[in-house]
Amino acid sequence: MKLNTMNLKINRRQAIKSTIGLLALNYLDKFKTKINNSDRFKIGACDWSINQHSSVEAIKVGRTIGLDGVQISLGTLVNDMHLRQEKIQNQYKDACKEYGMSIGGIAIGEMNNIPYKSDSRAEQWVSDSIDVAKAMDVKVVLLAFFHNGDLKDDMEGTKETIKRLKKVASKAENNGIILGIESWLSASEHMEIIDAVNSPNVQVYYDVANSNKMGYDIYEEIRFLGKKNICEFHAKENGYLLGTGRIDFNAFRKAIDDIGYNGWIQIEGAIPENAEMLESYQLNNAYLRSILS
Repeated sequence: MKLNTMNLKINRRQAIKSTIGLLALNYLDKFKTKINNSDRFKIGACDWSINQHSSVEAIKVGRTIGLDGVQISLGTLVNDMHLRQEKIQNQYKDACKEYGMSIGGIAIGEMNNIPYKSDSRAEQWVSDSIDVAKAMDVKVVLLAFFHNGDLKDDMEGTKETIKRLKKVASKAENNGIILGIESWLSASEHMEIIDAVNSPNVQVYYDVANSNKMGYDIYEEIRFLGKKNICEFHAKENGYLLGTGRIDFNAFRKAIDDIGYNGWIQIEGAIPENAEMLESYQLNNAYLRSILS
């Protein structure tokens, strides 16, 4: 018997949408009024995860999702890290005023392609990002160390990274900006870098899904690093909605309670196959607020 593959695809999408809808109703029935965690937590999302990489439209989309703010990108190689331009900064500031949103942080994802450990362009971007963060009243800049910039088992690259971070650390300190390292490294490997740089303004940007993928005990790593060494978190799943994948977010909440963390938690990934971004992120937002209430 010949199957209609188009109907199968449609039925699969409908099934996914139905599942997401049922989960959403379940969460929203429990939390009918908006939960206000403004005293301790702010919930945002990465602009690249909501299909708005380096676009000011991310602020409007974040508002539609129901977020407190958006973690925005410094830019790309193509647009020459455009957030360094005052006119681009003002566009984001105006959008935040219009939609009642905040800039939840700045990220330099292009460092995955242009490595900090070996390319002077990335070194300049990090220095410039401190000025941008100061101008936009943002406290944390995420430094990405994946793909070409990976530090895992790269002793020489790690040494050069430490050298470069030492050079820029005083500028970060003087401006009150935290540089957050996100990488495949374990908590103890991160601490080797932090101890070597010896600056309170160089910390770990902790991504629960990345660490889980590497086989690390993320809940104990959070406790090991402590509030002093973790600047922010990515609440992330790869291919699953938050709460339906590999991460135990109740255990995550207990771990961040144990270290007394307060601040931004940014949602990343967490879209099932063939699901739509907007409804997935509305559900992720509702779920994370239920965990953090």
